[in-house]
Amino acid sequence: MKGVKKQYLPQKLCAACGRPFTWRKKWEKNWEEVKYCSERCKKNKTL
Repeated sequence: MKGVKKQYLPQKLCAACGRPFTWRKKWEKNWEEVKYCSERCKKNKTL
């Protein structure tokens, strides 16, 4: 994703809060597995 403008980065919806979040460098290797936008949402997920 090097050299890509922020507006063109992939997006997903958070499984907990439903808000859209964009790709981050730290998620580069496991983007397909990322479900939550933050640690807060991950901890407060509804089952």
